[in-house]
Amino acid sequence: MTKNPNRIRDGSPAATAALYVLSIIICIVTLYPMYYVVIKSISDPQLSLTRPVILYPQGLYFGAYELIFRNKDMWIAYGNTLIYVTTTTILMILTSVMAAYPLISKKLAGRKFVVAYLLIPMYFGGGLIPSFLLINSLGLYNTRLALIIPGAVGIWNIILTRTYFASIPGELSEAAYIDGASIYQVLFQIYVPLAKPIIAVIAIYTIVGVWNSWFGANIYQTKTELHPLQMYLQRVLISQSVDLNKLKTKEEIEQARQVALGAQQLKYALIVFITLPILCVYPLFQKQFMKGIMLGSLKG
Repeated sequence: MTKNPNRIRDGSPAATAALYVLSIIICIVTLYPMYYVVIKSISDPQLSLTRPVILYPQGLYFGAYELIFRNKDMWIAYGNTLIYVTTTTILMILTSVMAAYPLISKKLAGRKFVVAYLLIPMYFGGGLIPSFLLINSLGLYNTRLALIIPGAVGIWNIILTRTYFASIPGELSEAAYIDGASIYQVLFQIYVPLAKPIIAVIAIYTIVGVWNSWFGANIYQTKTELHPLQMYLQRVLISQSVDLNKLKTKEEIEQARQVALGAQQLKYALIVFITLPILCVYPLFQKQFMKGIMLGSLKG
């Protein structure tokens, strides 16, 4: 029996095994920090102080999670984050679609100039002080709009959407115009349904960015009732610290130690509680996300 020279050869078993081992090591290194935070958050504070928490929790302690669920300030921050994420994501998708659609038309006067003009803010910004002065002069300081409006437009998302729209055959819109469709009907009934992958990319980028943001709230908001979750987490991480050098008696030191132990568990539990929802978003957008990344970034 003669061998076919054109037959596709399988890889070396040793190389395949090495790749599997390397992949497993990378997965462990990537996932272990989050796993450590989870098991640390449910470990008994006293036992975790004397026994190392490496592969499994030392005892079971859910008191930190009980404190979180009973904390009114945390739920206020959680509601604020949901408002910021939902509103900013909707506005980001809307502005990206509405701005990208005219830029694919060859009949648009000054189209190249507009595209070039959009590239300037991507590389040059006014800085923090002009941004603060602008927010303050517009009367947005200490309001929710101070975090929503600046994040409602993304130049990169507009360019990404325009590139994807340009890959859609123009014959579809021409046929729709012949049938009497308006500009908005063509946009929202033809282009938007076909652009679900790129919209998913914009949505997941915006959701993750807004969910993890804290700097804007730190600059533009002094009212704690307007702060998002990340600012609440920052307050907990900072305010729960105790300077043991200022304590004199043994009773004070022991009491501070107990508070520090409970605060440590609270920090780990908060990290898990705040991170878990955003981790659950990825599976919902995974299919469209991967397709949009490939098509939106390569075509054009």
